[in-house]
Amino acid sequence: MKINLHAHTTRCGHASGTEREFVEEAVRIGMTDFGFSDHSPMTFPEDYKSGIRMKLEEMQDYTDTILGLRKEYKGKINIYLGLEVEYYPALFPSLMKFFEDYPLEYMILGQHSLNNEYDGVWPGEPTEDVSRLKRYVEQVIEGLSTEKFIYLAHPDLMNYVGDATIYLKEMEKICAYTNDHKIPLELNLLGLGENRFYPRDSFWKLVGEMGNDVVLGLDAHHVRMIDVPDVEEKAMKMVKEYNLNLIQTPLPEMK
Repeated sequence: MKINLHAHTTRCGHASGTEREFVEEAVRIGMTDFGFSDHSPMTFPEDYKSGIRMKLEEMQDYTDTILGLRKEYKGKINIYLGLEVEYYPALFPSLMKFFEDYPLEYMILGQHSLNNEYDGVWPGEPTEDVSRLKRYVEQVIEGLSTEKFIYLAHPDLMNYVGDATIYLKEMEKICAYTNDHKIPLELNLLGLGENRFYPRDSFWKLVGEMGNDVVLGLDAHHVRMIDVPDVEEKAMKMVKEYNLNLIQTPLPEMK
């Protein structure tokens, strides 16, 4: 991989390694473009505290750190300022307003909760509840329709374990929407490398049949997750097996 736009920092509370260490490792292995997309702060109600993302007051230091590294490593690697953001309907307008004060260059959609987190559930929890599956699909499509996201991260994060026919019928809606709007789907190397329930073979078989654009994302939470040739090899086997339309990750414009 020469390009990766999916990486996290210690600010999210479940990643390690400094931004500098990430960049130095990316340079060492010959990457040309590297984007930081930490878990977005959110404009939650004051009585709710999330344990999986940076705080609003950390956004300035996040921005300054990454832009400082961009300047320092200019000519060696292109560095981008991004975020992995959930679409939370009640919070999205105020969040977009908050971002107006920062030179954010891209967002990827990673839907880690149904509804608004404080009143929802994690989609990775195994479930046979069809209503949860449908809510995930609806919320992802609604989020993508804002036209704020460059791609959909780990689209198969919804861990529906009920009827396979129902699962594919619903997930086909995501594939159809992203296909129509030229929004790539991310084959997630974190899930692949850690043998999680995603990437899900039946979903990616569907993606191959529908001809969606596909990108690779490291979803790196540690420096050791930058140089993972064995995981990349597994990903390329999936690309070949399911005839996936792998494209170059869309690069944002630097501000």
